[in-house]
Formats: sequence, C-alpha cells, structure tokens
Amino acid sequence: MVYQEQYIEWMKQLKADDPLKEELIRIWEDEKEKKERFYKELSFGTAGLRGKVGAGTNRMNVYTVGRATQGIAQYIGAHGEEARKRGVVIAHDPRHFSREFSELVAGILAANDIVAYTFTSLRPTPELAYMVTRLEAIAGINITASHNPKEYNGYKVYWEDGCQVPSKIADEMTGYINKVDLFHGVKHCDYAQGIREGKIIVLGEEYDEEYLKKIESLAIHEKEELDLTIPLVYTPLNGCGSVLFRRMLDDRGFVNYKIVPEQEMPDPDFTTVGYPNPEDAKAFALSEKYAKQFGAEVIMATDPDADRFAIEIRNHDGQYIPLNGNQTGYLLVNYILEGHKSAGTLPVKGAMVKSIVTSTLSTVMAQDYGVEMFETLTGFKNICGKISMLHKMGYTYLFGYEESVGYAACEEIRDKDGISAGMLIAEAAAYYRKHNKTLWDVLMEIYERYGYYAEDEPNIVLEGIAGAERIGRMMAWFRENTPSKVCGIKVTKVIDYQKGYEDLEPHNAIRVFLENESWFAIRPSGTEPKIKFYFYSKADNAKAAKEINHRIQEEIFKLIKSVD
Repeated sequence: MVYQEQYIEWMKQLKADDPLKEELIRIWEDEKEKKERFYKELSFGTAGLRGKVGAGTNRMNVYTVGRATQGIAQYIGAHGEEARKRGVVIAHDPRHFSREFSELVAGILAANDIVAYTFTSLRPTPELAYMVTRLEAIAGINITASHNPKEYNGYKVYWEDGCQVPSKIADEMTGYINKVDLFHGVKHCDYAQGIREGKIIVLGEEYDEEYLKKIESLAIHEKEELDLTIPLVYTPLNGCGSVLFRRMLDDRGFVNYKIVPEQEMPDPDFTTVGYPNPEDAKAFALSEKYAKQFGAEVIMATDPDADRFAIEIRNHDGQYIPLNGNQTGYLLVNYILEGHKSAGTLPVKGAMVKSIVTSTLSTVMAQDYGVEMFETLTGFKNICGKISMLHKMGYTYLFGYEESVGYAACEEIRDKDGISAGMLIAEAAAYYRKHNKTLWDVLMEIYERYGYYAEDEPNIVLEGIAGAERIGRMMAWFRENTPSKVCGIKVTKVIDYQKGYEDLEPHNAIRVFLENESWFAIRPSGTEPKIKFYFYSKADNAKAAKEINHRIQEEIFKLIKSVD
C-alpha cells in the first residue's frame, strides 16, 4: 500500500477525538511529511522499535507499540503456559509517552494472559536487564529511546537470558507482529484493572536494593584503600539515573560529590541539555560550570535511560577534557586488570569482550595481563550474548564494552550499565588519588606503556527516505571501490562483514587495515539516520597519531562524500 493510501486508511480508522487524527489533519496538504510518516512501517529489529513519536506507520504511537506488543505476546504464548506464567518485565525512561506506552504494553500482555511486572516509576535500562534473569522472566520490554533527541521514543526487547533479543528471535517475533491487524487485532486490558486482578505485578524498592548490591559487589578496592573525599560531579542529563547513582555513591562511602541540580530531575524535553547524549561534549556544558566551582577531579554523566556513561577528567592545567568511549574503556580495562592482579584475583582464563569497531589498544592491554579479548558485532546483545559461550569454554568474564560509551562489568547484568561503570570510575579515581595520581596521569601512563593511539568517530547524518537511500549507495560504492592505499599507506586487509565473518553473523560493516597499524571501519547506524565512521591510528607520540588519523579521515571522507 503506497503512503497516500496508508494516510487515508488512518484517517478513516482514527476516531474524531483521537489526537493522532488531529495531527494527520494538520499535514493534509504536506505530501513530504505524509510520505515520511507512511512510506514504511517502523521496523522491528534486534534493537526493537525506535522512531519519532507521532501519527503514522513510521512513528512511535499507541498503534505501532500495541501491534508490536500483541505480536510478541502471541510469540510468547506459542511457547506455552509456563512461558506466560514466567511473565515479562517492563520499564520505561522519562520521555514523552514512555509511561503511557509502558502501561499500554502491560495491559496488552495481561489481556493475553501473560504476567506483566512493572515498576512504580521510571527505572534504568540495566536494572530491567538484571530483573529479567532475577525474576526468571521469559522476556523484558523497555520503553526508551536511549540518547536520541527528545522527539524520539523506542521499544527495546530482551529475552530470557537478560540480553536484547538476538537476530533469530527478533525475526521470529517480526513474523508474529506482521500478522497483527494494526487497528483491530490488539487485545487490551486497563492497567489499573490488571493490577487489581493480579495480572500486573508492581515491583517494590527492594528490587532496586538487589540491583545496587549486585553492582556494588564489583568493587575491587574497599574504603580504607580509597580517598573517599575526592570531589566528583555527576549529571543524569534529566534522565532516570539520579536516584540509584546517588544511592550507589552513598553506599560506597563517597562524601564529596555534587549532582547537577538543573539536570537531576527527569525532564522529557531535556531543557538544559538539548541533545542528551553523553558522547557529545556539549552535554557537559552545565556540569563543567559546577565542576569548576566545586574543584571536581572527574565529571560523570549517564544518558536518559542510564545505560551509557561518559566522563570528563581534569588535566594538569586544570582543564576538563572529554574522553571518548575508547579512552574511558582504557581506564576501566586498566583498572580491572591491574586491580585484580594486585589483589591476586586475576583468573587463569580471564576474558574480555569488545565490538569490532572498538579500539585494539584494549586488546593489547588485555594480552599484557594474560587475558583474552574477544570481538563481536556492535551491540550488547552480542557482547553480553558471548558470556554463556565463554563459560562453556572455561573462561571467567571480566568486562565487555564498546566505543559508544557502553560498559558491562557485571556478567549478571546483560547490557551496558552506566551506574556500574560510574561506580568503577569513581572507585578508580579514589584509589589512584590515594596513591597521588589522577585519572589523567593513568591515561598518560597507558599511552606511554602501549603506544599513543588516536581515535575519531565522525558520522554523516542523512535523514528521511533520501538519506537512507544515499547511505545505501555510499556503502555499495565503497565495497566496489575499496582503495588499495590510503594516504600512500598500503591496505593490508579488508573485512566485509556483510556475508558474515568467522563466527559472526552478517552485518553491514566494512573494516580496512593499513600497514602502519592504523585501521578504520564504516557502517550505517542501526538506530539513527546516519552513516558512522571509526578511525584508529598509532604512533610514537600523541601529535603524530592525531595527524595520521586526521589525514586518513580526510581522504576517506572525500571519497565517500563524492557519492550522491
């Protein structure tokens, strides 16, 4: 059905007082907007659903969310009565309609005789991931758009292992979802009625305590080994991290921290942030102001659903330097390895996991400590999905991460977790301060020991239909025209993951290695309208590494941008 027909169908089906119908009436003469909203269905994939909130098949609304939930309910039902009784854990972030969508999801599951577990209010994504296995649920659903702009919302789905659903299960769920009639095929149950009837169970704060205890069990050094007076600043960026992050810091004994007041409470418009992505240094603007007043050594931030985590650290000149996800990863990998070695708890067969687009410096570091670094495709469904296999191979899981500021330190929390990453960074900073060092000192020591690595992760944003088509042309062109040299440096290896590679599933990504130990990767984002680039270079000093990185990046961008 073409987009004009879809638009007319929605106009027929929606009731006169439905706000979504009023929204569609406003775009009656806007063909471009109609096409953007109806040219495709919001696709359900391994990241679930994600899109702008509004009316249309390509938008997040009660109909697209309801249809996905009904399809998943039928998929669970096909697994039998036991699966329905095990139930589904549901959480949500502070975004517009997140609470409403989460209650809608719970009601649909209840109407399908599936137990639904909800929380009293918003909760971090990693707590949801933990509760799936803690409650032995069959699945989990989180209403969140993570770090996307305020216009977006999303729908993440987890399976019984606590990981986001793998491709195979996502495809099976999609088959069920596609058979559901958008307007007439969804069963409903009132949220309050579902609670009264015992079909919807609201989880109390005792489960928050269990989650926090699990995080705090990751501690490597305890109070007497730490300088707990270290000044710290934290911002939840108006998301759902503030309550549990504060309790974690208090539990660990930190006495000199400040939470940015304007960004402490949930705000779906992210008024003081704009784009609530801690990967973006601009998100730290307000927290830097307080850090300077407070004399903080470290600024920490989590995104709206508290699964991503980023930091700024103070250098010797007193400036706050934003670290990218790789650099924060270096500090965490170093602290975990060094800490366990000094404590005598480093396992004989230790393992860490990183994504294919994450820096290889951490691989060198792990090998130096006799720990094996495994590579997976991007996403924590792949990183944490590796844990069970590692156990079967006799490995002890120590840490998993990827460059997009995601870190998984606890094998029982099968997703990235900004709160546990924050605990380890705060602990590391307090431990090194006790030994008269800062995190900046440690980062410089890492470079001096292993070589100077430079990394950059630019991207090209191309929204809408035309943007998606151009991204496709860019990837196709590069596959057909992969250079044999870049900046005069010989290409030694090319990995195209499109048809799979070794034990990895097919993935739309290309990785190019050069003979000077530099490499780069290109892939379209799975959740945002952009094509992403990852550039890595190594040299004897920081300046040279950055210069090489910059030259390679310029040449590749010149090639890729020539594709119309």
